Amino acid sequence: MLEQLAEVHELLPAAAGLATLLVVAIVADLIVKHLLLRAARAIARSTSVTWDNAIIQHNVLGRLAQVVPALVIISGIHLVPGLPEQAIALIRNVSVGYLVLMLTLSLVAALSAASTIYEELPVARERPLKGVFQLLQIVTFLIGGVMVVAAVMDRSPLLLLSGLGAMTAILLLVFKDTILGLVASVQLTANDMVRVGDWIEMPSYGADGDVIDVALHTVKVQNWDKTITTIPTYKLIADSFKNWRGMSASGGRRIKRALHIDKNSIRFLTDEEITRFKQFALLSDYIVEKERELADYNAGLPKAVAAEVNMRRLTNVGTFRAYIVSYLMHHPEVHESGMTLLVRQLQPGAEGLPIEVYCFTKTTNWNQYEDIQADIFDHLLAIAPEFGLRLFQRPAGADLAALQPAENPR
Repeated sequence: MLEQLAEVHELLPAAAGLATLLVVAIVADLIVKHLLLRAARAIARSTSVTWDNAIIQHNVLGRLAQVVPALVIISGIHLVPGLPEQAIALIRNVSVGYLVLMLTLSLVAALSAASTIYEELPVARERPLKGVFQLLQIVTFLIGGVMVVAAVMDRSPLLLLSGLGAMTAILLLVFKDTILGLVASVQLTANDMVRVGDWIEMPSYGADGDVIDVALHTVKVQNWDKTITTIPTYKLIADSFKNWRGMSASGGRRIKRALHIDKNSIRFLTDEEITRFKQFALLSDYIVEKERELADYNAGLPKAVAAEVNMRRLTNVGTFRAYIVSYLMHHPEVHESGMTLLVRQLQPGAEGLPIEVYCFTKTTNWNQYEDIQADIFDHLLAIAPEFGLRLFQRPAGADLAALQPAENPR
């Protein structure tokens, strides 16, 4: 009994010392957290800059404050009386490991804050570096993990790293997507292939919308129906996709649509129609110039072949095509110079003669673009009969009913 009391008596100083050291560490932790974090939040609220808000948001200072109790224990463990050397070494090693862990987490949080700060800069839309920050966080975790294990085991980190050589193949397999994502992120950034805010199309993944995030492993695309498509970053290098940024940067969006003319309605213009078309403001100059050109040509024909069938004459479809060109050139929302503007015939087929309109609007806004395109073709569809032209459509409904013979009443 006396021996047990003596043993307990010998442990009391060590237990009391450890308890005191623990209390001091907890009190120091509370004081630092209270003072540091409270002061940091007050400063963040009083300043107009945003980077300090990112530091508070990602709890950088809160994690950094966790090193204080570890420093207290490391500094005071040797002052505890009656504590065996093995116990001192174990507690010091665990405290150093905890210290390294908190520093690692603080550095990871700082990288997250730096990523947030960078994303708020205008250059971030052109050079997204989120994947780089994520890679740095992974490297920090790996190095920090090795350092923590080395500190707890009281071994050199180089000794542990030397043993990783045999695990290279396993590490490459585990981090295959990370390595591919890193290479792809570097190529995407270096070649300026994708930015946040770009409109991209990637049919193989069902992606058609705006890029909202470019990360190390994935690129997120918000489709026009507000769904989110996630694409592996390296797939943007391995596969093909369409980026509409060039269209947005040019300031014009292409209209490429055809009107199908019924070939049975194509004919030469009569003299009365030519006279009437001279009254069209958009056609008067064309008619006068074309009459002069045709007259010069026809005057050079031999008298033996001067019959009307041998002469060049104005056609209703050619005049209609000239009218469309003049209409587009005078349209206030169509680029008349600097961008392609043409009206051309395509290969005639079973659906008539396609007259294709190819031009660019002065806006890239989707709603305005559709309104402009609709206004142009509303007008062209309505004015085509003025040229004696019929638009082709497959017979259906009322068209078929009109072909039925009228019933004879009895």
